[in-house]
Amino acid sequence: MSTITTGELTEVLSETTLLRFATAGSVDDGKSTLVGRLLHDSKSVLVDQLEAVERASASRGQDAPDLALLTDGLRAEREQGITIDVAYRYFATPRRRFILADTPGHVQYTRNMVTGASTAELTVILVDARNGVVEQTRRHAAIAALLRVPHVVLAVNKMDLVGYEEQVFAKIAEEFTAYASELGVPEITAIPISALAGDNVVEPSANMDWYGGPTVLEHLETVPASHDMAHCHARLPVQYVIRPQTADHPDYRGYAGQIAAGTFRVGDPVTVLPSGRATKVAGIDLLGKPVDEAWTPQSVTLLLEDDIDISRGDLIVPSKDAPATTQDIEATVCHVADAPLTVGHRVLLKHGTRTVKAIVKDIPSRLTLDDLSLHPHPGQLVANDIGRVKIRTAEALPVDSYADSRRTGSFILIDPNDGTTLTAGMVGESFASPEPVKDEAEDDGWDF
Repeated sequence: MSTITTGELTEVLSETTLLRFATAGSVDDGKSTLVGRLLHDSKSVLVDQLEAVERASASRGQDAPDLALLTDGLRAEREQGITIDVAYRYFATPRRRFILADTPGHVQYTRNMVTGASTAELTVILVDARNGVVEQTRRHAAIAALLRVPHVVLAVNKMDLVGYEEQVFAKIAEEFTAYASELGVPEITAIPISALAGDNVVEPSANMDWYGGPTVLEHLETVPASHDMAHCHARLPVQYVIRPQTADHPDYRGYAGQIAAGTFRVGDPVTVLPSGRATKVAGIDLLGKPVDEAWTPQSVTLLLEDDIDISRGDLIVPSKDAPATTQDIEATVCHVADAPLTVGHRVLLKHGTRTVKAIVKDIPSRLTLDDLSLHPHPGQLVANDIGRVKIRTAEALPVDSYADSRRTGSFILIDPNDGTTLTAGMVGESFASPEPVKDEAEDDGWDF
Protein backbone atom coordinates (compact mmCIF):
# COMPACT_ATOMS: atom_id res chain seq x y z
CA MET A 1 0.00 0.00 0.00
CA SER A 2 1.44 3.38 -1.02
CA THR A 3 2.05 6.10 1.53
CA ILE A 4 0.95 9.73 1.01
CA THR A 5 3.80 12.16 1.50
CA THR A 6 3.41 15.28 3.62
CA GLY A 7 3.97 17.53 0.61
CA GLU A 8 1.29 15.80 -1.47
CA LEU A 9 -1.25 16.01 1.35
CA THR A 10 -0.50 19.67 2.03
CA GLU A 11 -1.03 20.49 -1.65
CA VAL A 12 -4.41 18.74 -1.64
CA LEU A 13 -5.76 20.16 1.64
CA SER A 14 -4.25 23.67 1.75
CA GLU A 15 -4.52 25.29 -1.66
CA THR A 16 -5.66 28.52 0.00
CA THR A 17 -5.61 29.62 3.63
CA LEU A 18 -8.75 29.45 5.72
CA LEU A 19 -9.99 32.16 8.09
CA ARG A 20 -12.75 31.52 10.60
CA PHE A 21 -14.39 34.73 11.78
CA ALA A 22 -17.52 35.83 13.63
CA THR A 23 -19.62 38.98 13.74
CA ALA A 24 -21.03 40.47 16.94
CA GLY A 25 -22.74 43.65 18.09
CA SER A 26 -25.91 45.06 19.57
CA VAL A 27 -29.37 44.67 18.09
CA ASP A 28 -29.87 46.70 14.90
CA ASP A 29 -26.17 47.52 14.52
CA GLY A 30 -26.31 45.93 11.06
CA LYS A 31 -24.44 42.64 11.44
CA SER A 32 -26.59 40.65 9.04
CA THR A 33 -26.56 43.51 6.55
CA LEU A 34 -22.76 43.60 6.70
CA VAL A 35 -22.57 39.85 6.13
CA GLY A 36 -25.03 40.11 3.24
CA ARG A 37 -23.02 42.97 1.73
CA LEU A 38 -19.81 40.93 2.02
CA LEU A 39 -21.41 37.98 0.27
CA HIS A 40 -23.10 40.12 -2.39
CA ASP A 41 -20.21 42.40 -3.28
CA SER A 42 -17.66 39.57 -3.28
CA LYS A 43 -19.84 37.72 -5.81
CA SER A 44 -20.46 34.88 -3.35
CA VAL A 45 -24.26 34.80 -3.72
CA LEU A 46 -25.94 32.43 -6.14
CA VAL A 47 -28.46 33.91 -8.57
CA ASP A 48 -31.39 31.98 -7.10
CA GLN A 49 -30.46 33.11 -3.58
CA LEU A 50 -30.44 36.75 -4.64
CA GLU A 51 -33.75 36.33 -6.46
CA ALA A 52 -35.32 34.83 -3.34
CA VAL A 53 -34.09 37.77 -1.25
CA GLU A 54 -35.44 40.24 -3.83
CA ARG A 55 -38.86 38.55 -3.74
CA ALA A 56 -38.93 38.51 0.08
CA SER A 57 -37.89 42.18 0.21
CA ALA A 58 -40.53 43.20 -2.34
CA SER A 59 -43.24 41.38 -0.37
CA ARG A 60 -42.31 43.55 2.63
CA GLY A 61 -42.60 46.74 0.58
CA GLN A 62 -38.87 47.38 0.25
CA ASP A 63 -37.55 48.93 -2.96
CA ALA A 64 -34.04 47.43 -2.68
CA PRO A 65 -33.01 43.88 -1.66
CA ASP A 66 -32.61 43.49 2.10
CA LEU A 67 -29.20 41.81 2.20
CA ALA A 68 -29.70 40.83 5.85
CA LEU A 69 -32.09 38.13 4.60
CA LEU A 70 -29.10 36.27 3.14
CA THR A 71 -28.25 35.18 6.71
CA ASP A 72 -31.46 35.65 8.72
CA GLY A 73 -33.08 32.46 7.49
CA LEU A 74 -35.42 31.60 10.38
CA ARG A 75 -39.03 32.73 10.11
CA ALA A 76 -38.88 34.39 13.54
CA GLU A 77 -35.75 36.28 12.47
CA ARG A 78 -37.44 37.66 9.37
CA GLU A 79 -40.59 38.62 11.25
CA GLN A 80 -38.78 40.36 14.12
CA GLY A 81 -35.93 41.80 12.06
CA ILE A 82 -33.28 40.44 14.45
CA THR A 83 -30.77 37.58 14.38
CA ILE A 84 -31.60 34.75 16.81
CA ASP A 85 -29.51 31.75 15.79
CA VAL A 86 -25.88 31.58 14.68
CA ALA A 87 -25.86 31.59 10.87
CA TYR A 88 -22.80 29.98 9.28
CA ARG A 89 -21.78 30.94 5.77
CA TYR A 90 -18.94 29.60 3.63
CA PHE A 91 -17.44 31.71 0.87
CA ALA A 92 -14.15 32.30 -0.86
CA THR A 93 -12.19 34.91 -2.78
CA PRO A 94 -9.11 34.26 -4.92
CA ARG A 95 -6.97 35.06 -1.88
CA ARG A 96 -8.66 33.11 0.94
CA ARG A 97 -11.46 30.79 2.05
CA PHE A 98 -13.79 31.88 4.86
CA ILE A 99 -16.08 30.32 7.46
CA LEU A 100 -18.28 33.10 8.82
CA ALA A 101 -20.52 32.96 11.90
CA ASP A 102 -23.15 35.71 12.07
CA THR A 103 -24.09 35.80 15.77
CA PRO A 104 -27.10 37.40 17.52
CA GLY A 105 -26.88 40.87 19.04
CA HIS A 106 -29.71 40.65 21.57
CA VAL A 107 -28.45 40.18 25.14
CA GLN A 108 -30.78 37.18 25.48
CA TYR A 109 -28.72 35.36 22.83
CA THR A 110 -25.22 36.21 24.08
CA ARG A 111 -24.74 32.45 24.59
CA ASN A 112 -24.93 32.06 20.80
CA MET A 113 -22.15 34.63 20.39
CA VAL A 114 -19.95 32.45 22.62
CA THR A 115 -20.68 29.50 20.33
CA GLY A 116 -19.89 31.43 17.15
CA ALA A 117 -16.67 32.98 18.47
CA SER A 118 -15.29 29.88 20.20
CA THR A 119 -13.46 28.70 17.05
CA ALA A 120 -12.89 32.11 15.44
CA GLU A 121 -9.49 33.64 14.68
CA LEU A 122 -11.10 37.05 14.17
CA THR A 123 -14.22 38.79 15.47
CA VAL A 124 -15.90 41.74 13.79
CA ILE A 125 -17.67 43.80 16.48
CA LEU A 126 -20.12 46.30 15.03
CA VAL A 127 -21.04 49.61 16.64
CA ASP A 128 -23.80 51.96 15.51
CA ALA A 129 -22.06 55.28 14.86
CA ARG A 130 -25.06 57.08 16.39
CA ASN A 131 -24.91 55.16 19.70
CA GLY A 132 -21.21 54.48 20.19
CA VAL A 133 -19.91 51.87 22.63
CA VAL A 134 -22.76 50.36 24.69
CA GLU A 135 -22.98 47.59 27.31
CA GLN A 136 -23.41 44.83 24.73
CA THR A 137 -20.31 46.11 22.91
CA ARG A 138 -18.32 45.74 26.11
CA ARG A 139 -19.79 42.29 26.72
CA HIS A 140 -18.75 41.11 23.26
CA ALA A 141 -15.26 42.57 23.71
CA ALA A 142 -14.92 40.75 27.03
CA ILE A 143 -16.04 37.45 25.49
CA ALA A 144 -13.60 37.89 22.59
CA ALA A 145 -10.82 38.50 25.12
CA LEU A 146 -11.78 35.48 27.24
CA LEU A 147 -11.96 33.24 24.17
CA ARG A 148 -8.54 34.58 23.16
CA VAL A 149 -9.66 35.61 19.70
CA PRO A 150 -6.37 37.05 18.39
CA HIS A 151 -7.80 39.66 16.02
CA VAL A 152 -10.70 42.05 16.65
CA VAL A 153 -12.14 44.41 14.03
CA LEU A 154 -14.21 47.36 15.26
CA ALA A 155 -16.62 48.16 12.41
CA VAL A 156 -18.22 51.54 13.10
CA ASN A 157 -21.37 51.11 11.01
CA LYS A 158 -24.02 53.53 9.70
CA MET A 159 -21.49 56.26 9.08
CA ASP A 160 -23.90 57.56 6.41
CA LEU A 161 -26.32 58.50 9.21
CA VAL A 162 -23.76 60.75 10.93
CA GLY A 163 -22.62 62.53 7.77
CA TYR A 164 -19.46 60.40 7.44
CA GLU A 165 -17.86 62.56 10.16
CA GLU A 166 -14.28 61.59 11.00
CA GLN A 167 -14.54 62.88 14.59
CA VAL A 168 -17.47 60.57 15.34
CA PHE A 169 -15.46 57.57 14.15
CA ALA A 170 -12.29 58.66 15.97
CA LYS A 171 -14.07 59.08 19.31
CA ILE A 172 -15.70 55.64 19.16
CA ALA A 173 -12.48 53.97 18.00
CA GLU A 174 -10.49 55.54 20.83
CA GLU A 175 -13.01 54.50 23.52
CA PHE A 176 -13.30 50.92 22.27
CA THR A 177 -9.55 50.47 21.77
CA ALA A 178 -8.84 51.61 25.33
CA TYR A 179 -11.44 49.22 26.75
CA ALA A 180 -10.43 46.22 24.65
CA SER A 181 -6.73 46.79 25.32
CA GLU A 182 -7.42 46.74 29.06
CA LEU A 183 -9.12 43.37 28.55
CA GLY A 184 -5.97 42.09 26.83
CA VAL A 185 -7.16 41.94 23.21
CA PRO A 186 -3.85 41.73 21.30
CA GLU A 187 -4.85 43.38 18.00
CA ILE A 188 -7.63 45.88 17.26
CA THR A 189 -8.37 47.35 13.82
CA ALA A 190 -11.04 50.06 13.49
CA ILE A 191 -12.82 50.56 10.15
CA PRO A 192 -15.60 53.12 9.41
CA ILE A 193 -18.31 51.57 7.22
CA SER A 194 -21.84 51.76 5.92
CA ALA A 195 -23.02 48.20 5.37
CA LEU A 196 -26.24 49.40 3.74
CA ALA A 197 -24.47 51.63 1.22
CA GLY A 198 -21.39 49.42 0.86
CA ASP A 199 -18.83 51.98 2.09
CA ASN A 200 -15.51 50.32 3.02
CA VAL A 201 -17.00 46.82 3.08
CA VAL A 202 -15.60 45.42 -0.16
CA GLU A 203 -14.84 48.64 -2.05
CA PRO A 204 -13.20 51.81 -0.59
CA SER A 205 -15.62 54.60 0.24
CA ALA A 206 -15.73 57.76 -1.84
CA ASN A 207 -17.46 59.46 1.10
CA MET A 208 -14.63 59.02 3.62
CA ASP A 209 -11.45 60.15 1.89
CA TRP A 210 -10.02 60.92 5.32
CA TYR A 211 -9.74 57.15 6.00
CA GLY A 212 -6.68 55.46 4.53
CA GLY A 213 -6.95 51.98 6.00
CA PRO A 214 -8.18 48.69 4.50
CA THR A 215 -11.76 47.75 3.70
CA VAL A 216 -13.34 44.97 5.75
CA LEU A 217 -12.75 42.37 3.03
CA GLU A 218 -9.19 43.51 2.38
CA HIS A 219 -8.39 43.13 6.08
CA LEU A 220 -10.03 39.70 6.20
CA GLU A 221 -7.97 38.60 3.20
CA THR A 222 -4.64 39.77 4.59
CA VAL A 223 -4.79 39.28 8.38
CA PRO A 224 -2.51 36.41 9.49
CA ALA A 225 -4.52 33.22 10.03
CA SER A 226 -3.61 32.09 13.53
CA HIS A 227 -5.56 28.83 13.67
CA ASP A 228 -2.55 26.73 12.66
CA MET A 229 -1.88 24.71 15.82
CA ALA A 230 0.35 22.16 14.11
CA HIS A 231 3.32 23.28 16.22
CA CYS A 232 1.51 23.14 19.58
CA HIS A 233 1.63 20.20 22.00
CA ALA A 234 -0.05 17.30 20.20
CA ARG A 235 -3.41 16.14 21.54
CA LEU A 236 -5.77 13.42 20.23
CA PRO A 237 -9.02 12.89 22.18
CA VAL A 238 -10.09 9.31 21.38
CA GLN A 239 -13.55 9.28 19.87
CA TYR A 240 -13.85 5.66 18.75
CA VAL A 241 -11.90 2.39 18.89
CA ILE A 242 -11.82 0.69 15.47
CA ARG A 243 -11.55 -3.11 15.27
CA PRO A 244 -12.72 -4.31 11.84
CA GLN A 245 -11.41 -7.87 12.33
CA THR A 246 -11.34 -8.58 8.60
CA ALA A 247 -9.36 -11.30 6.86
CA ASP A 248 -6.85 -8.70 5.63
CA HIS A 249 -6.49 -7.10 9.07
CA PRO A 250 -7.37 -9.69 11.74
CA ASP A 251 -5.49 -7.88 14.53
CA TYR A 252 -6.27 -4.27 13.55
CA ARG A 253 -6.90 -1.97 16.51
CA GLY A 254 -6.98 1.77 15.82
CA TYR A 255 -7.87 4.79 17.92
CA ALA A 256 -9.84 7.33 15.90
CA GLY A 257 -10.45 11.00 16.55
CA GLN A 258 -9.79 14.54 15.39
CA ILE A 259 -6.36 15.90 16.31
CA ALA A 260 -7.09 18.82 18.65
CA ALA A 261 -3.58 20.30 18.45
CA GLY A 262 -0.08 19.58 17.26
CA THR A 263 1.41 16.91 15.00
CA PHE A 264 1.77 13.14 15.42
CA ARG A 265 4.47 11.14 13.61
CA VAL A 266 5.08 7.44 13.25
CA GLY A 267 7.59 6.38 15.91
CA ASP A 268 6.67 9.14 18.39
CA PRO A 269 6.64 8.08 22.06
CA VAL A 270 3.15 8.79 23.39
CA THR A 271 1.26 8.48 26.66
CA VAL A 272 -2.41 7.61 27.12
CA LEU A 273 -4.23 9.67 29.75
CA PRO A 274 -5.59 9.42 32.36
CA SER A 275 -4.05 5.90 32.77
CA GLY A 276 -0.50 7.16 32.12
CA ARG A 277 0.44 4.10 30.02
CA ALA A 278 3.30 4.78 27.56
CA THR A 279 3.83 3.36 24.06
CA LYS A 280 4.80 4.48 20.55
CA VAL A 281 2.88 5.40 17.40
CA ALA A 282 3.12 2.36 15.10
CA GLY A 283 1.09 3.84 12.24
CA ILE A 284 -1.27 6.64 11.19
CA ASP A 285 -4.23 6.15 8.85
CA LEU A 286 -5.71 9.19 7.09
CA LEU A 287 -8.51 8.98 4.53
CA GLY A 288 -8.05 5.22 4.44
CA LYS A 289 -4.33 5.36 3.63
CA PRO A 290 -1.20 5.26 5.82
CA VAL A 291 0.76 8.49 6.28
CA ASP A 292 4.02 9.36 8.00
CA GLU A 293 2.56 12.22 10.01
CA ALA A 294 -0.73 14.04 10.65
CA TRP A 295 -1.66 17.35 12.25
CA THR A 296 -4.58 19.38 13.54
CA PRO A 297 -7.43 19.49 12.57
CA GLN A 298 -7.21 16.23 10.61
CA SER A 299 -9.33 13.24 11.62
CA VAL A 300 -7.09 10.18 11.84
CA THR A 301 -6.69 6.71 13.27
CA LEU A 302 -3.59 6.04 15.36
CA LEU A 303 -2.13 2.54 15.65
CA LEU A 304 0.02 1.91 18.74
CA GLU A 305 2.85 -0.58 19.33
CA ASP A 306 1.41 -1.97 22.58
CA ASP A 307 -1.98 -3.43 23.41
CA ILE A 308 -3.33 -0.89 25.90
CA ASP A 309 -6.82 -0.57 27.37
CA ILE A 310 -8.04 2.59 25.63
CA SER A 311 -11.62 3.79 25.24
CA ARG A 312 -13.60 6.86 24.18
CA GLY A 313 -12.68 9.86 26.31
CA ASP A 314 -8.99 8.97 26.72
CA LEU A 315 -6.36 11.43 25.48
CA ILE A 316 -3.25 10.45 23.50
CA VAL A 317 -0.36 12.91 23.93
CA PRO A 318 3.42 13.02 23.36
CA SER A 319 5.17 11.52 26.38
CA LYS A 320 7.44 14.57 26.72
CA ASP A 321 4.52 17.04 26.61
CA ALA A 322 1.89 15.28 28.70
CA PRO A 323 -0.39 17.61 30.68
CA ALA A 324 -1.01 17.05 34.36
CA THR A 325 -4.21 15.29 35.40
CA THR A 326 -6.33 16.91 38.09
CA GLN A 327 -9.70 16.76 39.79
CA ASP A 328 -9.63 20.44 40.73
CA ILE A 329 -10.27 22.89 37.89
CA GLU A 330 -10.21 26.69 38.13
CA ALA A 331 -11.64 28.55 35.17
CA THR A 332 -13.43 31.59 33.89
CA VAL A 333 -16.86 30.81 32.49
CA CYS A 334 -19.68 32.40 30.55
CA HIS A 335 -23.02 31.17 31.91
CA VAL A 336 -25.42 30.48 29.05
CA ALA A 337 -28.46 28.84 30.67
CA ASP A 338 -31.61 30.54 31.96
CA ALA A 339 -31.34 28.71 35.31
CA PRO A 340 -28.55 30.08 37.54
CA LEU A 341 -25.31 28.27 38.35
CA THR A 342 -24.85 28.12 42.12
CA VAL A 343 -22.22 27.04 44.62
CA GLY A 344 -22.81 23.35 45.33
CA HIS A 345 -24.41 22.76 41.92
CA ARG A 346 -24.08 19.13 40.75
CA VAL A 347 -23.23 19.06 37.05
CA LEU A 348 -21.67 17.02 34.28
CA LEU A 349 -18.41 18.35 32.86
CA LYS A 350 -17.62 17.56 29.22
CA HIS A 351 -13.96 17.92 28.28
CA GLY A 352 -12.96 16.73 24.83
CA THR A 353 -14.67 13.36 24.35
CA ARG A 354 -14.97 12.58 28.10
CA THR A 355 -17.93 13.48 30.33
CA VAL A 356 -17.64 13.18 34.14
CA LYS A 357 -19.61 14.16 37.23
CA ALA A 358 -18.54 17.39 38.92
CA ILE A 359 -19.45 19.83 41.71
CA VAL A 360 -19.21 23.64 41.65
CA LYS A 361 -17.16 24.19 44.82
CA ASP A 362 -16.89 27.97 44.67
CA ILE A 363 -17.74 31.02 42.56
CA PRO A 364 -15.02 33.47 43.65
CA SER A 365 -16.08 36.40 41.48
CA ARG A 366 -18.35 37.83 38.80
CA LEU A 367 -17.11 40.36 36.26
CA THR A 368 -18.83 43.75 36.04
CA LEU A 369 -18.56 44.75 32.39
CA ASP A 370 -19.04 48.49 32.83
CA ASP A 371 -15.74 49.07 34.63
CA LEU A 372 -14.18 45.56 34.62
CA SER A 373 -14.42 45.40 38.41
CA LEU A 374 -14.99 42.10 40.24
CA HIS A 375 -18.02 41.37 42.42
CA PRO A 376 -16.60 38.96 45.03
CA HIS A 377 -18.36 35.70 45.88
CA PRO A 378 -21.72 36.36 44.22
CA GLY A 379 -22.96 32.86 45.12
CA GLN A 380 -24.41 32.31 41.66
CA LEU A 381 -24.10 33.23 38.00
CA VAL A 382 -27.17 34.02 35.91
CA ALA A 383 -27.60 33.97 32.13
CA ASN A 384 -24.85 35.88 30.27
CA ASP A 385 -22.75 36.42 33.42
CA ILE A 386 -18.98 36.03 33.17
CA GLY A 387 -17.35 34.76 36.33
CA ARG A 388 -14.67 32.70 37.99
CA VAL A 389 -15.46 29.16 39.23
CA LYS A 390 -13.75 26.30 41.04
CA ILE A 391 -14.89 22.80 40.15
CA ARG A 392 -14.17 19.36 41.60
CA THR A 393 -14.53 16.40 39.21
CA ALA A 394 -15.27 12.77 40.06
CA GLU A 395 -12.36 11.59 37.88
CA ALA A 396 -8.99 13.14 37.15
CA LEU A 397 -8.87 14.92 33.78
CA PRO A 398 -5.83 15.85 31.64
CA VAL A 399 -6.49 19.54 31.03
CA ASP A 400 -4.36 22.18 29.38
CA SER A 401 -4.48 25.89 30.08
CA TYR A 402 -6.82 27.64 27.65
CA ALA A 403 -3.91 29.96 26.84
CA ASP A 404 -2.02 26.94 25.48
CA SER A 405 -4.91 25.20 23.70
CA ARG A 406 -8.40 26.47 23.00
CA ARG A 407 -9.54 22.88 22.37
CA THR A 408 -8.15 20.93 25.33
CA GLY A 409 -8.28 23.95 27.65
CA SER A 410 -12.05 24.37 27.33
CA PHE A 411 -15.09 22.53 28.67
CA ILE A 412 -18.83 22.82 29.12
CA LEU A 413 -21.00 22.18 32.15
CA ILE A 414 -24.21 20.20 31.56
CA ASP A 415 -27.36 19.77 33.65
CA PRO A 416 -27.43 16.04 34.51
CA ASN A 417 -31.24 16.05 34.70
CA ASP A 418 -32.13 17.21 31.18
CA GLY A 419 -28.83 17.58 29.29
CA THR A 420 -29.06 21.39 29.04
CA THR A 421 -25.76 23.19 28.46
CA LEU A 422 -25.19 25.46 31.46
CA THR A 423 -21.79 27.06 31.09
CA ALA A 424 -18.83 27.38 28.73
CA GLY A 425 -15.48 27.38 30.55
CA MET A 426 -11.87 28.33 29.86
CA VAL A 427 -9.30 26.62 32.11
CA GLY A 428 -6.90 28.97 33.85
CA GLU A 429 -8.31 32.18 32.36
CA SER A 430 -8.72 34.86 35.01
CA PHE A 431 -9.40 38.52 35.65
CA ALA A 432 -7.74 38.00 39.08
CA SER A 433 -9.99 36.50 41.72
CA PRO A 434 -10.44 37.29 45.41
CA GLU A 435 -9.66 34.74 48.11
CA PRO A 436 -11.92 31.65 48.13
CA VAL A 437 -14.67 31.22 50.70
CA LYS A 438 -15.50 28.14 52.74
CA ASP A 439 -16.99 25.30 50.66
CA GLU A 440 -20.78 25.52 50.78
CA ALA A 441 -21.53 22.26 48.96
CA GLU A 442 -23.69 19.85 50.97
CA ASP A 443 -23.15 16.09 51.10
CA ASP A 444 -25.64 14.37 48.79
CA GLY A 445 -23.54 11.54 47.42
CA TRP A 446 -21.67 13.61 44.81
CA ASP A 447 -18.64 14.52 46.93
CA PHE A 448 -15.39 13.30 45.40
